[in-house]
Amino acid sequence: MPSFLISTITRHHDRLPGTSDQDADHLVGLADVLDRLPDPRRVRGRRYRLGALLVLCTTAVLAGASTWAGIVRFAAGLDPALRERIGLARGIPRTCTLARLLARLDGDALDQALGAWVQLQHCDPLSAPTPEDGLVKREAVAVDGKTARGSRTRDRRAVHLLAACLHNTRTVIAQRQVDSKSNEISAFRPLLEPVHLTDKVVTFDALLTQHDHARFLVEEKGAHYIALIKGNHPTLHTQLKQLPWHEIPLMDKTRATAHGRDETRRLKAATVPGLPFPHADQVLQIVRRRRVLASGKLTLERVYALTDLTMHQVTAAQLGEHIREHWGVEALHHLRDVTLREDSSKIRTGNAPRAMASLRNTVLALAELAGWRNHAAAVDHYRSHPDHALDLIKPAP
Repeated sequence: MPSFLISTITRHHDRLPGTSDQDADHLVGLADVLDRLPDPRRVRGRRYRLGALLVLCTTAVLAGASTWAGIVRFAAGLDPALRERIGLARGIPRTCTLARLLARLDGDALDQALGAWVQLQHCDPLSAPTPEDGLVKREAVAVDGKTARGSRTRDRRAVHLLAACLHNTRTVIAQRQVDSKSNEISAFRPLLEPVHLTDKVVTFDALLTQHDHARFLVEEKGAHYIALIKGNHPTLHTQLKQLPWHEIPLMDKTRATAHGRDETRRLKAATVPGLPFPHADQVLQIVRRRRVLASGKLTLERVYALTDLTMHQVTAAQLGEHIREHWGVEALHHLRDVTLREDSSKIRTGNAPRAMASLRNTVLALAELAGWRNHAAAVDHYRSHPDHALDLIKPAP
């Protein structure tokens, strides 16, 4: 296991909620963070510690378990020494024990604790490079929603989650459940309020392109934004389309071949004063030309975006990278749905669908931190070597 998984959290123990200098030596792993969550169970009759049960669930999900029965089977197959290390010396919990616990667990507290811990692993200031000029590429966060389709019941809509994900990784640093009677717009501010975003770039799709969101990011969070503009802002979209793009020079061009497609992206950027959107400085036009290698079918798409970043703060190449990395968040959704079988999961009771989604986000982040790029191979490895999985969550003393 990479040493920075422990060393980073040790250096930043004081930045986690509810920690102090006195317990710095004990806060060295994710297991300690899980054990500090509010326990929804009554004190009387508790057989297992909250942290032990959540460590078991996280380790089992890392090894590919997607059901309560799968988690219990995983526990039953562990060596007694590993079960004792998890905190299950008194036996193996029943499926109903896990189901009741996660159904009643505080989803906001779980996501906040997991997000804070994961963000510390990726944002270690002691290892960050020192900027040499003002055009160093800024860290970026993509905000996007996902529906856990398997959580739909006859009486309840499927759970929809809005998440903030670090660009170019599969790491979720914040997540919030969208109320069934609302939409992602109302969840945007509560999602990002506790996240440190100073001088970071936040990217989001057209649904979240709202005046209040832009003001919130720039004026209250000290962040920057790249907002996609589509038909839900018809007047603004038409205004951007009618700019004299044929007179604006090409600023960036990239080409990539992957997943059976050859894709070329061209970006133009122009500073336009007086835009009817808060703090907007530059308008972007991205032209994507895709060719399916098998059939030769061509598609052409023009996308428009606004950003508060000026031409003196960011290069065109960096803008292009931020936009490509935002679209790359779909890879995270694919991993949750296919590799970790989220859409086929029949866990539906209470807060359990959200809690399991949070654990899936965390195990993908753990695999990234451990150096895995093929997550299907990572699942196979940790299924065969559960002690390695436990090392990522609860390092041996």
